[in-house]
Amino acid sequence: MSRIKNTWRVKKSIIHGNGVVAAKNINKSEKIIQYIGEKISKSEGDKRSEQRIKKYLNSNRTGSVYIFELNKKYDIDGTPKYNKARYINHSCDPNCEVEIIKNEIWICSIKKIRKGEELTYDYGYEFDKDDFRDHVCKCGSKNCIGFIISSDDWPKYLKYLQKIISNK
Repeated sequence: MSRIKNTWRVKKSIIHGNGVVAAKNINKSEKIIQYIGEKISKSEGDKRSEQRIKKYLNSNRTGSVYIFELNKKYDIDGTPKYNKARYINHSCDPNCEVEIIKNEIWICSIKKIRKGEELTYDYGYEFDKDDFRDHVCKCGSKNCIGFIISSDDWPKYLKYLQKIISNK
């Protein structure tokens, strides 16, 4: 996997807030941008996540948690504004994925991306029937399910919906 320079820029997103767009055509399997920030313990990452979720869910403010799992022991807090990868939005039909390469978090292309196209990846939130509604998806893709849920958990979500519909 190669890494190409000057491949992206931050700009206003049609999905949500700011986004990261391709500044040139990007081939499949390219290492695009590293997700950087403070390396923290799992327990500190959980604490910060919980605080930030409470802060934004109970207010009119928008914001994100920016805590990213690095491995079983550590997370990366990508809150600093120098971490431009934090602006990459979720999509139910992503053109990128996250890869841990040599203990670093990288956003890599999984298909060809045209210049001007917004970079996206599946945030990978697990389906939880108690809080999935807190994560509304605005990606607009044809296969969007309306909530930011990992595509791996879509069957759980659909089973949950079927159960609700059959109980009506």
